[in-house]
Parts: sequence; structure tokens; C-alpha cells
Amino acid sequence: MDLNSIYSEIILEHSQSSHNKRHLHSPDCQERGYNPSCGDDIILELKLEQNKIAEAAFTGAGCAISQASTSIMVDLINQKPIDEALELANTFLSMIKKQITEDSELEVLEDAIAFKNISNMPARVKCAVLSWRTLMEALKKLEAQKAEAATEQ
Repeated sequence: MDLNSIYSEIILEHSQSSHNKRHLHSPDCQERGYNPSCGDDIILELKLEQNKIAEAAFTGAGCAISQASTSIMVDLINQKPIDEALELANTFLSMIKKQITEDSELEVLEDAIAFKNISNMPARVKCAVLSWRTLMEALKKLEAQKAEAATEQ
């Protein structure tokens, strides 16, 4: 089996899986990601504990690529420190932009490396990056809330 077949299998498996597709009870953060060009629409939910993503999940609908990318991302960020989750998002986006091409640098992405060549299909790039950009936006808002709360004290 060649690498492209393995990557396709990973994407298909995650797009059909529902293990990360659910609501969290009392999430600390909810962020919507929407791609108007194709209709991908997700809500990312995060529970945080001491600067760590204790639990992540998502709901929504979209193409196989957006759903697989979101599911893989949720697997990767669960139980990770916030800084590490942001680093994973930056690595993923750098991979998509072909700024990082060495497999040794991409190993941290685990199954997300399946999207390594998605930039060869420009119309699908927005689908693959939707959840990662949504994560970055959610964490940016949380950081701003923390900063605001600190200045109020």
C-alpha cells in the first residue's frame, strides 16, 4: 500500500468516525468555524484545566476533509498544554503552506500529516485548515479574556 493510499484511508476513517463529534458538558470555550465557500460549519468546544486542554470535542457538518481534519486535531490537542496545541496548529498551517516539508519536523502532527499534500488541491485547503484556525481563534480569545481579567484585579 502506498503512502497516498494510507493517507486517504486515515482521512476517510476520521471523516466517518464520531468519537470526537459531540458536545462537552459545560465547556470553558466554544468557537464557531465556518467556511462560506463550501458550507463547512463546526463548533469547537474546549474544557481547560491549568493551562491545558483537558478535553476537546466538536459538532457540525461539512465535507470529509473538514470533518477528518477536525477529528484528527481534536485527538492531537486533547490533554495538551495550550502552548503545545498552538504550536501544533502553527506546524499544521506551515505544512499546508509548504513552509515545513521535512517529515522529521512533521512527526508531531501524527495522523494530521495525511493532509501534507492538500495544497495540491487549492479548493480543499480551506476545508483542511478550518478547525486549526478555529482553534487558534478560540485560544486567542481565551488569552484576551485572561488578560482583561488580570487588569481588572
